[in-house]
Amino acid sequence: MSALFQPLTLRGVTFPNRVWMPPMCQYSAAPEGPDTGAPNDWHLAHYGARATGGTGLVIVEATAVSPEGRISPYDLGIWNDTQVEAFRRITRFLVSQDTVPGIQLAHSGRKAATDRPWTGGAPIGPEGYGWQPVAPSAVAFDERHPVPSELSVEQIREVVGAFADAARRALAAGFEVAEIHGAHGYLINEFLSPHSNHRTDAYGGSWENRTRFALEVVDAVREVWPEDKPLFFRISATDWLEEGGWTADDTVRFAAELQAHGVDLLDVSTGGNASGVRIPTGPGYQVPFAARVKAETSLPVAAVGLITEAEQAEKILANGDADAVLLGRELLRDPSWARHTARELGAEVRVPDQYHRSV
Repeated sequence: MSALFQPLTLRGVTFPNRVWMPPMCQYSAAPEGPDTGAPNDWHLAHYGARATGGTGLVIVEATAVSPEGRISPYDLGIWNDTQVEAFRRITRFLVSQDTVPGIQLAHSGRKAATDRPWTGGAPIGPEGYGWQPVAPSAVAFDERHPVPSELSVEQIREVVGAFADAARRALAAGFEVAEIHGAHGYLINEFLSPHSNHRTDAYGGSWENRTRFALEVVDAVREVWPEDKPLFFRISATDWLEEGGWTADDTVRFAAELQAHGVDLLDVSTGGNASGVRIPTGPGYQVPFAARVKAETSLPVAAVGLITEAEQAEKILANGDADAVLLGRELLRDPSWARHTARELGAEVRVPDQYHRSV
């Protein structure tokens, strides 16, 4: 049988296959008013299409744990009950299609308050629904971004609490998987890397101090997230800096710590915390980072990064480089990639009754 279409069980949740959809922001929520940050018809249709297409796990895009944690004013949030009720419509539909619903809990840190990518993605001020970003240190991401406000210890504790509250709401909204966003230069990643963390207190300096905030968030979420539901952590395995950044060695070391704190799978990406770096992209270019974590720890991993072809995805799993693959742009191009790939590999995947003529 195809490795790609073997079920996978983590804690009490069984994923019908290993074709998963990673979080990809849609920048399509209302920026103000009673429905601020709540999913709408676009999100239902967008995620529902991947579920009817046979995707085993759909992780809803980076969803902010607080208003200032959004990347843009148009991002989703899960800091109030109105948002929870709107998410229930999506999770109900995903479950009806035998797709596991997941959500990525996020805080964007110093990369907050930007416009939508298709309008340039530049930082915006109050006139564009923007706000003052926060970070571990008062260090801007690049020359375009404003200098963020450095978080106090009390504010750090408030953010940890916001992650826990968001996890409670995610459970009430019907999600089966929670993923903590620790990648791509957002707040948790900013604390992990010496490139962006210049603190001299208990949250900066040594490796143990720089990982403290991330582990506090994991502990707070795991405390409220049920024992029978898996917790993921998304990490940028490297800053792609020659020196002074987070490295693949750090990631392997941290993976063991995350597992000890109750994380069930590491979603391995790279980059996003340092501007102007050269990243050698190509088919499967990030897979070796996931493969190394899998080879050197006992923590399950998911691989990402220009995975587009059936044979390529199958080989990643058959070789033992990862336990699942996350397809981003390819699932944007083809919502039914899982169904098409199953046919190509001679495997089976659920097809909605309404689509029986396509079999």
